[in-house]
Amino acid sequence: MPLGWAIVSTGRHPDQKMAPAINAAGARIAAIVSRTRERAQVFADKHGGAAAYDDYDAMLIDPAVDVVYLASPNHLHAEQTLKAAAAGKHVLCEKPMALTLDECQAMIDACERAGVRLGIGFHLRHHPGHQRLRALISEGALGTLSLSEVSWVRGVRGEVAPPPRPPGQEWWEDPSKAGAGVMMATGVHCVDLLRFLTGREVTAVTALNDAHAASPLEQLLAMLLRFDDGSVGVVRTSRRTPDYPHNDVAVYGSLGRCAVTGSVDTTLQGELTIACASLGMTQRFRPPDPLAMYTNQVTEFEEAVENGDAPLASGQDGLRAAQITIAMRQSASDGRAVEIG
Repeated sequence: MPLGWAIVSTGRHPDQKMAPAINAAGARIAAIVSRTRERAQVFADKHGGAAAYDDYDAMLIDPAVDVVYLASPNHLHAEQTLKAAAAGKHVLCEKPMALTLDECQAMIDACERAGVRLGIGFHLRHHPGHQRLRALISEGALGTLSLSEVSWVRGVRGEVAPPPRPPGQEWWEDPSKAGAGVMMATGVHCVDLLRFLTGREVTAVTALNDAHAASPLEQLLAMLLRFDDGSVGVVRTSRRTPDYPHNDVAVYGSLGRCAVTGSVDTTLQGELTIACASLGMTQRFRPPDPLAMYTNQVTEFEEAVENGDAPLASGQDGLRAAQITIAMRQSASDGRAVEIG
């Protein structure tokens, strides 16, 4: 019997991506949780959810729920994960995993003690072009790595600041709830993607952003990363940069270059280009598929649950992204490189 999923939050991302992806993957939406039961019921009716709740704890005692998908505000992830683990539910938590390293570690420990899986919603790992690039790097096709770079940039022409958040998402403007600005929205995806592709860990961060006392949540960010093999990573992410041509990822080594152009987004699209000593090819992902990466994520997580394996993006990956986020804020504030243990 397919696993039963509880979706916590009825926001845009669950509505447009994850609920349709759960259905497309052949799983069951067993429950919806929102701040009001009425809102939860409307969402459940739209996506075929079996039950609607306005009480998170009440949902956790529903025997039809096997997996809790958390798309709630960032500051709630840790508490909700601990409760889900105690109830014997597996957890797929949206990024960012949590706001502090202690919270991240507590989530990992609680799920390990309970024998449940903990995954993080780094959907870019589920793009087949990114997976092919990771395999080529692992096989040594690029030789010794020197540089990796990724961009996820957005913006609207004529606006000097991002538009106001829609109702229900105002918490993104509260530092105590969001934790950071554009880093939490797209930056963590960028750093996780470079870690995933290269198989290397970040040891130092140097960052510049546009945060200041009157506006502490950055909307534009540039970072240099030092990896444990000595290679350098470059991350660019922004919500105030219109007409940016491509959101791409590329990796350079002593034997060539591999890139996926136009792939760093929420829609499976882009073009994989391999130009190295042993292979040259191009693969296009057309037409764009708005659900494929999320359907792949649901399917992979269910397989991890059934087989007792670690998910493709685990709690440890969420913790690493949190480490880099904290180092980014410190580096931008202090004007220096910050080492990561």
